[in-house]
Amino acid sequence: MSVSQTVNPLLRPSFDKEWKLLLVVASFYKDIADKLVEGAQLELESAGAIHDVLEVPGALEVPTAISIADRCSDFDGYVALGCVIRGETTHYETVCDNSNRAIQLLGLQGLCIGNGILTVENHGQAEVRADPKGHNKGGAAAIAALHLISVAQQLQTKNEEIGFKPTGTVGPLDG
Repeated sequence: MSVSQTVNPLLRPSFDKEWKLLLVVASFYKDIADKLVEGAQLELESAGAIHDVLEVPGALEVPTAISIADRCSDFDGYVALGCVIRGETTHYETVCDNSNRAIQLLGLQGLCIGNGILTVENHGQAEVRADPKGHNKGGAAAIAALHLISVAQQLQTKNEEIGFKPTGTVGPLDG
């Protein structure tokens, strides 16, 4: 039996410059992944952001690809997309826990990541959460990434106005 819940999703933020995001997509369940990408692309295009898409084999590779992209490119944010469907072994827990933990650690290091990796019991649940005409979790993850970019932009602007700002450089022997 499902219980109706009241939620308060934030609206898509607006920006004064064009942001560049990377959609990192685990393509293991390609039919679901494609729908998640579609939802994310619609939200990013509506916000005036540009994006690239990078496919990786599965959810465990998503955080590694984001980390590599952050070191090698100039993206403002990332959207992690994919699907993990419970099987008959404990591999489901391993993939869900480790991919999520790695994405969270990257976020705590300052990367702006919207996590749209579905973790579901069956393919039917995945289809509902990836439905482009419903509440597509790819689109929701894109909005989350945009909000984190907005937060980082707001806090960076505020931090430029506070703190110690030396007028010259003082070396260790200058005194």
